[in-house]
Amino acid sequence: MPPDRQQCNSGPIPVSRRAVLSRFGRGLAGLAFSALATTSAGLKPMQVVAAPRHHGPVGRPHFEGPAKRVIWLFMDGGVSHVDTFDPKPELTRLNGEPAKWRPDPRSQAISAGRKWLGSPWKFAQHGQSGIWISELFPHQAAIADDLCVVRSLVGETPLHGAQSLLMHTGRSIANAPSIGSWISYGLGEEGRQLPGYVLLNNDWIPNGGFQNFASSFLPATHQAAMVRAKGTPVDNIFPTDAAEMQRRKLEFLAEQDGEFLETAGVVAEIDAAIRNYQIAARMQTLIPGLCDVSGETAETLALYGIDRANDFDRYYALQCLRARRLIEAGVRFVEITCPSTHQNNSPWDQHGELKVRHSENARITDQPVAALVRDLKRRGLLDETLVVWAGEMGRTPHSSGTDGRDHHVSGYTIWMAGGGLRGGQAWGTTDEMGMSAVENRCDIHDIHATILHQLGLDHEQLTFRFGGRDMRLTDVHGRVLDDLLL
Repeated sequence: MPPDRQQCNSGPIPVSRRAVLSRFGRGLAGLAFSALATTSAGLKPMQVVAAPRHHGPVGRPHFEGPAKRVIWLFMDGGVSHVDTFDPKPELTRLNGEPAKWRPDPRSQAISAGRKWLGSPWKFAQHGQSGIWISELFPHQAAIADDLCVVRSLVGETPLHGAQSLLMHTGRSIANAPSIGSWISYGLGEEGRQLPGYVLLNNDWIPNGGFQNFASSFLPATHQAAMVRAKGTPVDNIFPTDAAEMQRRKLEFLAEQDGEFLETAGVVAEIDAAIRNYQIAARMQTLIPGLCDVSGETAETLALYGIDRANDFDRYYALQCLRARRLIEAGVRFVEITCPSTHQNNSPWDQHGELKVRHSENARITDQPVAALVRDLKRRGLLDETLVVWAGEMGRTPHSSGTDGRDHHVSGYTIWMAGGGLRGGQAWGTTDEMGMSAVENRCDIHDIHATILHQLGLDHEQLTFRFGGRDMRLTDVHGRVLDDLLL
């Protein structure tokens, strides 16, 4: 008789590590099938439920907020604020003059030989609100009255990885949950069929890596599920067996679950793994359909620019349209990254070739981004969907050359739309050269607190016990920016 089957007279039957792992794996697969079978039959699937860890019921808001979901448009690399939404006539006037300014400790110091660099793009006021937008973004200019532009955001350090992690997790170091994970955890699944957090990737992983999208110490079910723009959207999404063979295999494995569930008890990690298998099984039938946009009208496809000739343009447009389809299906948080068109540290990181590369990035993203806002609005979804357009930093108003800008975090711009925010406003001010925020300074913790508030989540109450303390997205910081709200 094998060692793990031998009877012990003085205690319970000993079980080898190999046997435990084997039963664990069989149990997960069986539960995945159980979830599929019972859901399709209208029955409640068997689950192991972890104990609540945040103040208030898990998977429910603390109060009624206007927003139900978020779409995050990440402009990774650092879009130049003084070339897009924050015009500086004085900077243009002093173009080419030696840059002299008291350096802010959060930004790169002005070293010898640097000169002011005026914007190569013209600005104009748009919409009834008169928001200033440069000619880089003609499509976003057309939705100016829907935009809540924040021009006074400050960061911590002018490093891509640190700032990207700060933007996503509220920490400039790794091993903290992404905002998408926090929102998925705090609100729960709007529908049972899909993950709460989806990353629409464009063949580029931003600095900071997958830690930007990870759940860290939160249950693993709340990390991002990645969907690619090109080729097969999700790895292993199609079963390798015929439907009948897969069904029979899963039925057999499901028979092994009883003993495992009886001995496992309530274990959060096991619960998370089981739920991941359940979601993966359901995604096999749902994701291909959601990613296929062929059923959209010709007008909608043209609105987003799906028919554009350039691959980068077309695939970014595809991901923006998929974002709308995913939030319609009940996904809580969707993020879209930018494609990297050239060998560089990040798509928008133009230390040189500013004119060429910022123009290229704008061409790729401008039309689909504006189309997404317009499409949400005409479908009645914008009021309950918060759209965030943000890079991890801005770019210096000065340069060591004539066609490039460096990293800048002492005052830069993002915008938001929908979700109960007041559109048609530009809030916050940087100084006359665009160097530092001087009015309504805010940081990413304030932005996070405001986003959570619009979703009905109190950023001070949304916590998870880890490492002996109640952790939260905003740490010990953050305030809701009431001026931005309707």
